[in-house]
Amino acid sequence: MMNFPVVVHKDPDSAYGVTIPDLPGCFSAGDTLDEALENTKEAIECHIEGLLMDEVPLPIPQAIEKHYQNSDYSDGIWESVCVDISKISGNLKPIEVTLPEKILIQLDKYAKKNGDTRSSLLVQATIEYLSVHAQ
Repeated sequence: MMNFPVVVHKDPDSAYGVTIPDLPGCFSAGDTLDEALENTKEAIECHIEGLLMDEVPLPIPQAIEKHYQNSDYSDGIWESVCVDISKISGNLKPIEVTLPEKILIQLDKYAKKNGDTRSSLLVQATIEYLSVHAQ
């Protein structure tokens, strides 16, 4: 799972607008706050799918605090949208991976503690590694 900080804007007589600072060009909206956040999840998934199709490394979401200084977001409300990136980009394909037992135990404990799966964490770790090293 990846948590993306999002900023919600609401002007009088308009829908809720949502910007995802870590995904430039990715926006969403909704008539209610709940609808806007649900639509944002879908927008993030579609945006990530496009990046993967274009073989562009995915950006790692930054902490909300990293975006506070940006004046573009000063009048917005900060939220977080969680996306399960292990289910993005087509069919799931099983693979065989060999890990040291003690690392596997730590991985499984961390996944359970955070409501994740082993597969989801491995996908997230791979994406983070590639975003840093595949330049």
